Amino acid sequence: MHGFQPMLLPVTHPGIEQKATWLQIRQNRPDYVLLWGWGVMNSTAIKEAVAVGYPRDKMYGVWWSGAEQDVRPAEDGAKGYHSVTLQHTAGQFKLHEDLKKYRYDKNEGVAKWEETGEILYVRGLINGMLGIEAIRTAQERFGKKPLTGEQVRWGLENLNLTEARIKELGFEGVLKPIRVSCADHEGARTGRMQTWDGKNWQITSDWYTSDDSVIAPMVKETAAKYALDKKLSTGCLTN
Repeated sequence: MHGFQPMLLPVTHPGIEQKATWLQIRQNRPDYVLLWGWGVMNSTAIKEAVAVGYPRDKMYGVWWSGAEQDVRPAEDGAKGYHSVTLQHTAGQFKLHEDLKKYRYDKNEGVAKWEETGEILYVRGLINGMLGIEAIRTAQERFGKKPLTGEQVRWGLENLNLTEARIKELGFEGVLKPIRVSCADHEGARTGRMQTWDGKNWQITSDWYTSDDSVIAPMVKETAAKYALDKKLSTGCLTN
């Protein structure tokens, strides 16, 4: 579709042995390398890129290939490496003021304070917030009481995080508005590129919106087949 000729190079889990793979990359010299990796296979790939002389600024990772733990083991060798970040990047923001006041000033923080601005910690804060907001949404409909799983599901499927609400929660500048429905469990399809400068992640692109023209029909077809095979209802929860 876009004029690229892909060369698929599978990496055996957990991915700590990639020398043969990177010898192929050295021989073929592709224009770009996309890391579709997880965990230690990411840092291993970056180290092997250094070893074979493949430029890190030609390497791009999906969102689970873009945390500090993926680049720090390669030290300065990771400088210039890019990854997708679905919305947030690293760094502390407004919410951290409350985090410090109500947890760390009381010596109740679990992670080191300097780690609370790292990608994975921020992602954990976002996940926690989404879950709580879903429960609040459900309680607005079903009452402020212990909820059933289906009621919380309704809350998730009716989550509407406006720009004003995001600011109120202390996530301003971290997230764009998210609106979820029964038919759309994503709620947002935006992301940016970030680049490792040797010490920190820096945002290096504008916002992108994903193109679902290929994936969406595949998801719908597969989901419909699964629902039929398992005799599952595909309707939405309404009560």
